[in-house]
Amino acid sequence: MTTSTHTGRRIGVSGPHGTGKTTLVEELCARLDGYTPIDEPYVLLEEEGYEFEYPPSVADYRAQLRRSLRSLHDSGSGVVFDRTPLDFLAYLTACGVDPEDTVDVDLVRSAMATLDLLIVVPITDDTELPPAEFPQLGAAVNHALLELVYDDPLQLFEGLPVVELTGPVDRRVETVLAALRPDVGPRSPSAGQTDLS
Repeated sequence: MTTSTHTGRRIGVSGPHGTGKTTLVEELCARLDGYTPIDEPYVLLEEEGYEFEYPPSVADYRAQLRRSLRSLHDSGSGVVFDRTPLDFLAYLTACGVDPEDTVDVDLVRSAMATLDLLIVVPITDDTELPPAEFPQLGAAVNHALLELVYDDPLQLFEGLPVVELTGPVDRRVETVLAALRPDVGPRSPSAGQTDLS
């Protein structure tokens, strides 16, 4: 398996639960020389002693949003983030909470601007993964997340390249690696939905 070098990039992977984000992050870091995976906020918070409700509450999603912002602020280059603030804005929206009432949008905008590439992993017919917990929540999050990206009501993604992975699971890594090549390059959501599968 060939290792690719795309030094210095900051890549975020976002999507509903159960779509294979963590596996994708691990596989990307195995293929990208010198890259480090950044665990999702749920894992980091648990390691720091935070106790989640089951299922997670609105307060838990707010805590994960704050932790995600901190991860983006504290991390250097050559990293792949398992989840970004986008995820938790989508979860809050799916729970009926207006994200603008929850967080300083300028703070989220600044954090997202530190990314060089956003990978969106939605629920699709090609997702060949075990059924996720809370499927209704997952579907609502999927809808909210895609709306946040492509309608961009909070103006979070201007100039940020986005790749939406809608093809087969076994082609995801190659799709992302192709998007990282300077001669291919993904498009920003303002240019329309990007499908490099």
